[in-house]
Amino acid sequence: MFVLGIDVGTGGARAVVCDSQGTVIAQADEPFPHETAPSLPPGWFEQEPGTWWAATVTCLRRVTYLLKDAGHDVAAIVGVSVTSTSGTVCTIGKEGEPLGPALMYNDGRAEAEAETLHLVGKELEERLGYRFAPSFALAKILWLQKHEPQRSQATHLFLSPTDFIIGRLTCEYGITDYTNALKTGYDLIGDAWPDFIQVSLGIPLERLPRVAPPGTMVATVSRQAAEQTGLVAGTRVLAGMTDGCASQVSTGAVAPGQWNSTLGTTLVIKGVTRALIQDPAGRVYCHRHPDGYWLPGGASNTGGDGISRRFAASRLDALNAQSLHCAPTGLIVYPLARLGERFPFAHPQAQGFVLGEASDEATLYTAHLEGVGYVERLAYDVLASLGAEVGDEVYVAGGATSSSAWLQLRSDILGKALKVPAAGSGAKGAAIVAASGTLYDGIVPAARAMVRITSQVEPRPAMRAPYDDRYQRFCAACRERGYIG
Repeated sequence: MFVLGIDVGTGGARAVVCDSQGTVIAQADEPFPHETAPSLPPGWFEQEPGTWWAATVTCLRRVTYLLKDAGHDVAAIVGVSVTSTSGTVCTIGKEGEPLGPALMYNDGRAEAEAETLHLVGKELEERLGYRFAPSFALAKILWLQKHEPQRSQATHLFLSPTDFIIGRLTCEYGITDYTNALKTGYDLIGDAWPDFIQVSLGIPLERLPRVAPPGTMVATVSRQAAEQTGLVAGTRVLAGMTDGCASQVSTGAVAPGQWNSTLGTTLVIKGVTRALIQDPAGRVYCHRHPDGYWLPGGASNTGGDGISRRFAASRLDALNAQSLHCAPTGLIVYPLARLGERFPFAHPQAQGFVLGEASDEATLYTAHLEGVGYVERLAYDVLASLGAEVGDEVYVAGGATSSSAWLQLRSDILGKALKVPAAGSGAKGAAIVAASGTLYDGIVPAARAMVRITSQVEPRPAMRAPYDDRYQRFCAACRERGYIG
């Protein structure tokens, strides 16, 4: 038996078919066409939902062909789930037809609306421990109500891309999941849409979908969708997750006390806690776990971006090869390439810094790798100070896992073992979510069975004292600049 995960990203769609042990049986990718987009004001980002579905159909037709070509029965797919961007808003009519372009997750037009939400939704912010932002779906829905009233009034449902694709698969559009509902203002503690959305904002609650845990059966693949995609009509479709949560699931960090660091262009940290983590500083917010736990997380603006901007790509292999010989360096680096930081501290005017003089390029490069490690350690210290249980192991993912030297340095700085899973992805995470409601009894046993750890990096005892000292110097430098208290 197989499960299917679909990921609709910013630049294209992906479909992955896995067996019960997580082995990828078939996969396909389809980029969105490069069409000339209408001129938009700075900070506005839109996409046509029809483009999402067209790319998804292409992927599904490919994977179903590949299954047949390998001698498998497409009917062996027992469950399908979907992931996509968090905070993107799609408006649909009564028949599921899109009513104009979707406002994307990174669209920043709803600044004034976010300020309104701070006022009317303050009690919810305080209970859930986050702050409404222009990136939140609810702020965008309020913007549509104010600036495109005809479209807003004609809208039957406001949906995420995950919900839209599930609707296309099943012809059932009225359901979403805990993770996609968070940025639409869903009360994850009261398990209901809060009254202020309708009473204070004038957004009818019947235009928001019903909310269910990820992995809950939504409906089945319709005959129409089966004809388009090659899937078998009647195949179960399960409530999905946001892309960040699905990527976390794909690393295996799904049980209380487990944490995942994904290090690519930026550093993203996500984990599982038994209790809600509330952060008055707004650095961390929590999704709801399918089993009732919490999924706190935060994202730094540091990461590979600061490395790629400072060092030539042609030099990285050679510098990596020298880095362990240079460590620990005498430099203290905060490798922030752009203005402003989100996590482990929130400071819009934060700037990167280098303390000390490097004798050569390899030492400077190694110090930048160490600097990301200091940010990562501070992030876990902040989470622990907020009440999170942080153990001695971290599941790691992202492009940085290709550097064994960087993995070793991060392990040394954190004083934790780093577990490296086989390449994870949002689509693989969606497949695990599909398995959680079909092949397994929940997300934890599904991930344990389907995620394979390929290697584990242990901290070197001799590096503990040197890196404890340098980490304290890093924190002192951040404190002097007012970045941390």
